[in-house]
Amino acid sequence: MPRGGGLMAPRVHSLLLLVLWTLTAPARPGPEEEGDGGWRRHRAALAAVAEEEHCTVERRADLSYAEFIQHYAFSRPVILQGLTDNSRFRALCSRKRLLASFGDNVIRLSTANTYSYQKVDLLFQEYVEQLHHQDPTSLGNGTTPAYSFGIAGTGSGVPFHWHGPGFSEVIYGRKRWFLYPPEKTPEFHPNKTTLAWLQDTYPGLTPSARPLECTIQAGEVLYFPDRWWHATLNLDTSVFISTFLS
Repeated sequence: MPRGGGLMAPRVHSLLLLVLWTLTAPARPGPEEEGDGGWRRHRAALAAVAEEEHCTVERRADLSYAEFIQHYAFSRPVILQGLTDNSRFRALCSRKRLLASFGDNVIRLSTANTYSYQKVDLLFQEYVEQLHHQDPTSLGNGTTPAYSFGIAGTGSGVPFHWHGPGFSEVIYGRKRWFLYPPEKTPEFHPNKTTLAWLQDTYPGLTPSARPLECTIQAGEVLYFPDRWWHATLNLDTSVFISTFLS
């Protein structure tokens, strides 16, 4: 599918989240839902995109609220570990369960670039079945502001942009992040994918010009402060949820 494998559903995503959170049926993962939730095995022929050589974003598993406010909330990103037990939500996000609940729902895809053009509506079932490895020369995938739930293919992602502070958690897969502070505008083309930037621009950056970067694993949450530039790259088929603060 040429639009990059990102889910863009202005009306459907909120419904999806609401139903996921309010489902009363037991959500214990079965044998086929453990580990990767059934996502990676269905695209086993595709090689995952490489992680960074060295993570430059601090990880914290014991961060107090006071420490968060003092050291991170207004100044730098941090990866939060072990915040909550999200096993029930994780089980609800398995490939099998999402297809069973929402396979017949219509979603809207959109490119993640300056104009966000080429919007296409299709069934969620078709979207999942067509998830593919992103081509560096094709248009990127999309995401939505505020409260966002997404499923995206290997190599997809959003190019550099900034907005208010936010939290982003990976439920399945891995998501690589690149971050710059507000005063340091990254070198990038807004209509090219993060994968193309990583292959074409990143290798030529001097050490001082490189971003903070790290791969967020399943169960980890990345926090980024207000107006920090950031771009993302899905290293596997990824399921993720983000909260963007005002």
